[in-house]
Formats: sequence, structure tokens, C-alpha cells
Amino acid sequence: MTDPSYHRQILVLTYPLIGNYGVPTEDEFDENNIIKNFESNNKIWVSGLIVGELCDTPSHWRLKYKLSEWMEKHNIAGISGIDTRALTKNIRENGTILGKIIQQPSGPFLGLEFKDQNAKNLVAEVSTKKIVTYNPNGSPRICVVDCGLKLNQIRCFVNRGARVDIVPWDHVLHPDQFDGLFLSNGPGDPAKCHKTVKNIQHVLISDDEKPIFGICLGHQLLATAVGCKTYKLKYGNRGHNLPALHHGTSRCFMTSQNHGFAVDVSLIDQTNFEPLFTNLNDESNEG
Repeated sequence: MTDPSYHRQILVLTYPLIGNYGVPTEDEFDENNIIKNFESNNKIWVSGLIVGELCDTPSHWRLKYKLSEWMEKHNIAGISGIDTRALTKNIRENGTILGKIIQQPSGPFLGLEFKDQNAKNLVAEVSTKKIVTYNPNGSPRICVVDCGLKLNQIRCFVNRGARVDIVPWDHVLHPDQFDGLFLSNGPGDPAKCHKTVKNIQHVLISDDEKPIFGICLGHQLLATAVGCKTYKLKYGNRGHNLPALHHGTSRCFMTSQNHGFAVDVSLIDQTNFEPLFTNLNDESNEG
């Protein structure tokens, strides 16, 4: 719920009972001033939450809020008593759909308007507005393009001793100012991030070669920068234990995924690039 990749999305949880652990405190930070228990600083990014059954009596030693209390504090709508497995089956058969949570038992729903959130530049809405540095005396120096990053990505770098410079999605990149470039995950259509793609291409053609890593949306932007196209998946690849084949070794990795767009590798420059991972469920590219 605090992952910026879910910005402007209604999240449906299929597990039958939700909220039995409650929510921990929001003001607990680690030694690097990174909030401990969430993936963004004091922010719920989902637009709404749909669950089958909500636990009103959570029990956990770190409990600070009930789930409903926490959502009310952040002004996020939620609804329970829904057959979430039937709803998920509907989505799986018909594809990702637009939806609204309405506090009205039956129609007609006059003046109801649906807008496709992917028509917006969602990355610009979630990205940092200024440069933020963690572990300033660390090494190597990693430049992170914030397209909607999760805090645990910062933790993973800092725990390995790196200096991390978080920059906005449209920040002009200078290879002489970092040892490695990290392109984060994020919400929405990668085609909306023209500026990010141009900045990545500037790094790719530079004589000052630096390693680049893209995850999720970051991978799609990197692939776009080298000439591939992206397309919207009917369902999206979301969940745990999704099989991805590693080319070269033919090993199958069980992965966690959350992406609604994918890379079309049919246009890949085969003299310089090759697919690394392929999703075994739908043959979409995963690296």
C-alpha cells in the first residue's frame, strides 16, 4: 500500500482475512533516517483497498493502528464484504479494468466518470522533487533515478556501504558524477517518460561507461532507450512465485513481479543486446 508503483490504483487482496496484524508506528527510523516499516515516507499510494473480510481486533506486539484507522488517517477509501476471488477472476478473464468505490448501495450512478490513470505522467507525480543523499561518505556512489522507488532499495544500497543520491525522474544525468546508475520501479506507462529515456541515452553514448541497472519500470525505460518498444499487458504480471527463465543457463527463477507494461524485444538490437529473462507464463520479457 505504501509502494509508489500502486499510485492511482485500487488494490484487491484475495487473502480472506486482512488486517489481523494491524499497522506499526509511522515514526520509527533507522540510523540512516530511513523509515523502518514502510516503503515510502508516511504515504499510502493506493487510491483504494478492496478486501473480503477486515479484522476489527488485530493482535501484534508492534500494533499502533487498526488497518481501517491507518487508512482513515491518510484519507484512503476501503471496502470489505466483497467476494475478492470472484472479482479477481473477472479481472483475469477481462483484463485490467477501471473502477470506483462508491458509498451508494445501488444505481443509477449519475455523472459517474472514469478516467484512465495511465494517460497521466504518474512518474512525475510520485518522484522526488529534489536531490536527496544517503550515506554521503559511502562508496561506490550510486545515482538512483526516482521513478517511484521503494525505500528498501535505498536500504539495500546503504547496507552495502554505498553512497546513494536520489534524483528526480527528469534529472539530467552526468556519468562523471556517479559510479553506477539505478533506474527504479514506478507507476504508469513508460512512454510518458520521454525525458528519462533521453537522459539514459545520454549515459549510454558517453565515453565514460558506467554500469546501469533497471528494475520494473526502470528496466522498461532502459529497454526503450536502446530501441525497444513497450506495450500494455492485458492483465499485468502481479504476484509471487512467477517463473522466469534465465537465458544462457536455462535456469528457472521464481520471482515477485508487479508490472502492467512489458518490453517488446522483437525490435532489439541483436548485435549489442539480448534478452536475459523471459516470463514462462506469458512469454513477456523480464530483463
